[in-house]
Amino acid sequence: MNDFFLYLRYISVSFKSQMQYKVSFWLQIIGQFLGTAIEFFGVWALFTRFHSIGTWTLNEVALFYGIVNISFACADALGKGFDSFTTIIKSGDFDRLLLRPRTTALQLLGQEFTLKRIGRFVQGIVVMGWSLSSLHIPLNFKIVWLLGISFIGGVALFVGIVIMQATLTFWTIESLEIMNVLTYGGVETAQYPLAIYSKWFQRFFTFLIPLACVSYFPLLAVLEKEDAFLVPLWFCYISPIAGILFLMVVLKLWKIGERYYCSTGS
Repeated sequence: MNDFFLYLRYISVSFKSQMQYKVSFWLQIIGQFLGTAIEFFGVWALFTRFHSIGTWTLNEVALFYGIVNISFACADALGKGFDSFTTIIKSGDFDRLLLRPRTTALQLLGQEFTLKRIGRFVQGIVVMGWSLSSLHIPLNFKIVWLLGISFIGGVALFVGIVIMQATLTFWTIESLEIMNVLTYGGVETAQYPLAIYSKWFQRFFTFLIPLACVSYFPLLAVLEKEDAFLVPLWFCYISPIAGILFLMVVLKLWKIGERYYCSTGS
């Protein structure tokens, strides 16, 4: 069995285990949906008071909000194993993963696919759909490509950040909560156009953590506002690849971290 089909088996087992308690499952999804809906209510309240942020309207910001939330929802569902890695490494359970004839990254990705994240995903889809409709943006091939590659790049980036946090645990044992600045903080940042932030902040989330590449630049092309950041139009179509490259680099760092693993000593 190759890695892809094995991963599908992992996901299948995770689905079955989470569906054992259907009422709890649906309540968690509804809770996720309502929780993120309240977040967007805060964005709406901000625009109700100030009407716009620079040249950006609520309809346009809603597009950024929608795409980053559906990307993060999928990444959060996929990366649960890495997110709880500090518990795995302290208990010594990581030793069992090392003994199995598959990569540890695949095993951790397949440990749990968190279905309750569907609530955030659906809420993001609803907001993004409202934005596209209110801005009268047609779903032609260009728009579908930009939204699709932005979504894929965003998922890769956020999964990469979660894996990077887990990699540091090889040395720190305890998970570094400061990394939440890049995960949840990154989501909060990308919910608004990057142009509203300071220059140093823009550079950090463009060149070090390519958040702008996976969400901001492609959506500039969707909104036909690429001049707002002085980037060529062709770059907006390929910039989300930076998220995939980021994930590849982090997986290499994960391999390095594995070499320094010394077990629990128990």
